[in-house]
Amino acid sequence: MTDELTVSVLGTGIMGAAMARNLARAGHTVRAWNRTRAKADPLAADGAHVAGTPAEAVRDADVVLTVLHDGAAALDVMRRAAPALRPGTAWVQSTTVGLEDVADLAAFAREHGLVFYDAPVLGTREPAEAGRLTVLAAGPAQGRDGVAPVFEAIGARTVWTGEDGAAGSATRLKLVANSWVLAATAATGEVLALAEALDVDPHDFFDLVAGGPLDMGYLRAKARLVLEGRLSPAQFAVDTAAKDARLIVRAGEAKGVRLDVAAAGAARLERAAAQGHGDEDMAAAYFASFGDRPTA
Repeated sequence: MTDELTVSVLGTGIMGAAMARNLARAGHTVRAWNRTRAKADPLAADGAHVAGTPAEAVRDADVVLTVLHDGAAALDVMRRAAPALRPGTAWVQSTTVGLEDVADLAAFAREHGLVFYDAPVLGTREPAEAGRLTVLAAGPAQGRDGVAPVFEAIGARTVWTGEDGAAGSATRLKLVANSWVLAATAATGEVLALAEALDVDPHDFFDLVAGGPLDMGYLRAKARLVLEGRLSPAQFAVDTAAKDARLIVRAGEAKGVRLDVAAAGAARLERAAAQGHGDEDMAAAYFASFGDRPTA
């Protein structure tokens, strides 16, 4: 296999579209598909072929990259692509899914002779667009040279977590990382909401913690999105964050661990979505602190 690949990108939302563009810029042939075609059509200007069906997208692909909403969506789309899948094709599965989903997806790969890589990514819109994601990957050592050009095009770093993609070691690490991201985001929103309620200038809080162990660049970045009204376009949407939070809670429950912060975070995100913020950045969970009051 040469370094110039034919890559099928199934799912062109915030992350998938950015990945597809970077793959095309790296010189790969990109065939993109999205359930809502209008979200994929702009990729044609970047040199991607926009396919009408998953089967059309994966035909003759060296690598299939899935970046869909959840495990059920990934399995459904791959079933639709199945008639055109070639045995031996590498499947890079980058959808953030639950632990139980990894086994189902890996079983599908075995049934169709695909080489399965459990490969979620860490990062949001800006690093995705810059090709600076961190790829968490598990899969067979033999064959990694075939997917390395894909990881190099979409990411700045690849962290290999194991040789058995079906074991889900990359997904497990992603859920742990996301638990921290979501907890920090929720805490940021509550700090801003409490400051508003107590008539405290949030910048006084930032000055108070500046340079110390309580300071954090992520806190300031998410707070700026709220304070400056820059919640759209989303770096990582409320709806997707809520889905990931529920995956984290279920993963903990499956192992006998109660994750109160994750559960509360999921509820906050779902409340913000119900208020109309589902497509905004997950920092918009801030609005969940104010019950049903108007947030526009």
